[in-house]
Formats: sequence, structure tokens, C-alpha cells
Amino acid sequence: MTAGASLAVLPVADRVVVLTLSGTLDRYGAGALGRELDLRLARADRRGLRLVLDVSGVSRMSTEVRDALDARTRHLATGPVLVSGACPEVRAVLTAAELPGVLLCPTLEEALAAVCRAAAAGPRPGAPEAPPEDVRSEVFGLRAKARTSGLIGIAQGILLARYRLPGPEEAFALLRDGSQHHNVPLRVLAAAVVSAPAPHAPGEWFPGRRHLLPPVLALPDPVDVRDRRQVLKAAVFAAVTLTDADAAEIHLPDHTREETLVLEAHHALDAAYRDCLALVCGPPAVCARARAAGRPVTVADVAADPELAGHPVGRATLAAGSRAVHSTPMMTAEGDCKGVLSVHRADPGAWLDRGQEAALDELAADLAAWRSWYRRTVVLDALEYLHARGGEWGG
Repeated sequence: MTAGASLAVLPVADRVVVLTLSGTLDRYGAGALGRELDLRLARADRRGLRLVLDVSGVSRMSTEVRDALDARTRHLATGPVLVSGACPEVRAVLTAAELPGVLLCPTLEEALAAVCRAAAAGPRPGAPEAPPEDVRSEVFGLRAKARTSGLIGIAQGILLARYRLPGPEEAFALLRDGSQHHNVPLRVLAAAVVSAPAPHAPGEWFPGRRHLLPPVLALPDPVDVRDRRQVLKAAVFAAVTLTDADAAEIHLPDHTREETLVLEAHHALDAAYRDCLALVCGPPAVCARARAAGRPVTVADVAADPELAGHPVGRATLAAGSRAVHSTPMMTAEGDCKGVLSVHRADPGAWLDRGQEAALDELAADLAAWRSWYRRTVVLDALEYLHARGGEWGG
């Protein structure tokens, strides 16, 4: 670009490209930066990626460079270029004028987290129209898997930037090691990296936190409460047994996607149903209704429900052989919903008696207490492990 500046491309994730700028960006480099931005923005647009400019290594920026940035990004107000790590001098130049196509972020990791949140919020205005509902429901599970991959990539980028790792491979290895060491699913740990506040100092990530005793789970068979998969699998079997149901499922909220419930465990539900209900963003799904209401919700006949009968969720439910669904939110003593436990019946009708409803409520409350403990203990232990191992690189 110029004798006093350099540019590098950082391969971080499958939904973002990062350009790292360093040195002095003076008026002589404005034209070169403009041409580079034209090229990178065009490539990012073709691939559906967001562009991040990491300027943490830039010591000075001229107003001509700022104007070149504005000229290339002004049309991106609904999906701005993120600029991270600006020093006070560079930030003063950038904030002295209105830049509708630029969003300033204090650090690269915060910029990556912002990309993740924006992707979770859905398509931008002017984006290509979504496919018809029938097609969308068929590919929903595949899109959920793609989002999971993107989330892991964002977490890689955060770890790479935070601990100055040599590259994305080392960031993934660190994430995988933390997942295996604490038996936390990779996706769950990646989500925690994205959503947790950044550590403020070397050493402990959460200094002074108390390690709480695990809750007692009233399940038919003993389980290892630190093993997430084992607990959830045992819980859906217990729900079927307690309620004489034909199928059951558990949805848990994803803290990187507000209002989204993720299908985490099931019993006797087919692949098409699981694809359609992989991510639930709101009603008419019965689990979303129960979460919104904060109390159990029963749909006695899915085929007769005016909201569900013609909706892809209702059609997937009927195709899976379920006519009646009862969903119970997992509420903590403080009134927080930690997930939803749902049971299905092949025959229409509200079949649960008072004893079965009470048993299901108790199981849901136990799961809420367990999930709260798991996030505050097992997941934070895994994050502490990442911080300690990552600090060895940075140190």
C-alpha cells in the first residue's frame, strides 16, 4: 500500500474475512486502500461474508483515508464494515465525520462476536427472498448445522485474537482440547466463548467464583451430572416413562441467538421432524409457546390447531406421528426459563392426569437447576481451561 503501511488477510471463519492493517495510513495510501477495499468488498459480497478491518496496528490515519473508507462503505449502512482496535488517535479521525457504513468495535474479538449476533438475527433488508416455507422446513436442519460451523469459526477467531495464536488451526485445537478435557460439546463451548465477557487479566477468567455443589436429579438411573449428553438423554426417557408418552424432546436456549431454542435431545422423533425443529425462533411451535408463557402448554390436537395445522412445524409434527403435544418450561426458583421439555402422544387429546403433570413439572424444575449449575460450573471450568492454555501461547 505505502512504505509505511501493510495489509494482511486473516482467515478466521466461514462468515467473515478480516483485513489487518498496520503502520501509518497517510493521504498517499488512500487510493491504494480504496482499491483494496473495492476488491475485498466485492469478494466478500459474492461469498456472503462480512468484512472486518483490524486497525489495532495502525498508529496514524489521515482524513483522506477515512474519506476513502467512507466512499466504499456508505452503501452498507444495514450491514456495515466493522473496524476494530482503533487507537485514540485513529478513533478520533474516524469519529470526526459520519460514517454510516462503518461500525467501530473496541477489539477484534468484539467485532467477531458482533458478526455472530448479526447473523443470528436473520437476513438483512434487501437480502434475497427466503425460499418457500416447504423448502425452508426441509433444509432447516442443514442450515442449523451450517450455523454451528460458523459459531465455532467465530470462537476460533476470538481465541486467535485474544491469545495471539499462530493461526486458526491452533485456535481450533485449543477449543477442541477444552471440549475434550471437560467433556463439554464443542458447539456449547464455542457459544460460551462468544457470549461470555472477556477476561480482564491473566490467570483466572472468573476470579473468586464459587464452585457450587451439583443438584440432585430424580432420574430412574444414576447419571454423571457433568456429562451433558447423558443427563439430557436420561431426562427424555424419564419424561416418556412418567407421562406414558410416545415421544419426547428437550429444547435449550442458545445464548448467542436471542429467543432461539435448540433441539438438544429427543426420543422417538424422526429425522424430518428434528430438521424442522432444530432451531425454534418462536411460536407457533408448542415449546416456544410454553417458554413465552412461562407455564405448561398443551395442544390437544395439532391437526385442529389454527396456528399449527397449516404451518411447517405442525405438518412435521403430524408427519412424525404426533397428534398431541404438551410442553413444560424448565423454570428456576427465580423464574428464569432454562429450556423446555415436551412430550408427544400419537392420539389426540389432553392425556396427562394431575399426577403426571406434577411429575413432569418436578423433572423440568430439576433440569432447570441442573442447567443453571452446569453453565456456572462445568462450562466456566472449561473456559478457565482455555484461558490458562491460551495464556501459555500469549505468555
